[in-house]
Amino acid sequence: MTETATLTDTNQTTEYTIEQLAFLAAEAADDRKAGDMVLIDISQVSTLADYLLIVSGFSKVQLRAISGSIIDKIEEQLQRLPLRTEGQDRGGWILLDYGDLIVHIMMPEQREFYNLEAFWGHGQIVPLPQAS
Repeated sequence: MTETATLTDTNQTTEYTIEQLAFLAAEAADDRKAGDMVLIDISQVSTLADYLLIVSGFSKVQLRAISGSIIDKIEEQLQRLPLRTEGQDRGGWILLDYGDLIVHIMMPEQREFYNLEAFWGHGQIVPLPQAS
């Protein structure tokens, strides 16, 4: 699904596809050395969101760093903040809800236990651009 979002501000207008939003989130996660990144297009199997980005962090500090990097980069480049965040103070699993994109930042133990990739297995895996 190539839906386009438009943000209008008194100073500028930003247009982007939801896939571009997801790629930007993945790039920001990669900036903080997130591991095992998977982008799943769930637009054909759910009304919850269009994409899920699932990434691993290997400490609570790294989870928060990945989350902060994603929030900052998307706000800076697309002037958009998450609608909701969960888990910032608990560690183990942080969720960033951008409406069309939901980002799961998880410790390997939580990721293995909840196995979101299998749960959303009817979605389509989207190849991510190569990290620089």
